[in-house]
Amino acid sequence: MNLELHYKKLYSESIDKISKDDYEIDNLIDSDSDNRFGITLLVRPSADVKEKIQEFLNKIKKIEPDQYYYPNSDIHITVMSIISCYEGFDISKTDLPRYIELIEKCLTGERDLDITLKGITASPSGIMVRGFMENGGLNNIRERLRKEFRGSDLEQSLDKRYSIQTAHSTIIRFRSQLTYRERFLKTLEENIDHDFGTFRIGKFELVYNDWYQRERYVRKIWDFTPENDVV
Repeated sequence: MNLELHYKKLYSESIDKISKDDYEIDNLIDSDSDNRFGITLLVRPSADVKEKIQEFLNKIKKIEPDQYYYPNSDIHITVMSIISCYEGFDISKTDLPRYIELIEKCLTGERDLDITLKGITASPSGIMVRGFMENGGLNNIRERLRKEFRGSDLEQSLDKRYSIQTAHSTIIRFRSQLTYRERFLKTLEENIDHDFGTFRIGKFELVYNDWYQRERYVRKIWDFTPENDVV
């Protein structure tokens, strides 16, 4: 996949919809009755990169303060949704050691990977930072995960929503009508190629999470680091 072209196409199509008020407002983001949970393998940008993201978000907040903005604690890049969030998911019935062992097998030899976050893209439901992988390492991990999980009897929903091949990070979700739509779109366009920096993946995290990866709901299952390698 040509990520540059993919992101540009997604941006163009989504901005066209947003400019016509044809975007998706998330009515569950402030709900206390949202019980969608799942398990995700993810990585998190460095502190420096996240601060640059917050600097950008502060510009948007001044224009549209009522939208949902990801705090640093929640910013992430999904490596793979192992079990996509759904109502009724019960982690107590999940054999977590087997998940850890299988994932560890797929991460062998892929510890030091670089991701560059540069520019923004959009979807009908929000705004994302574009992520570019320095090599094929991350997608190699994804292919191994697909192969290993398909050959197991573990519950999984890999690629159920879509086959993930990017390294984007969602940073804004629409939770109300845009009040100053034109100013909002103008600021996005002015920052379309903004460089948020490059970071090296220090660890992979397996987490139990809600739909939005909010810190108050996320439960760490395992950190995949060299010192935590399963023997």
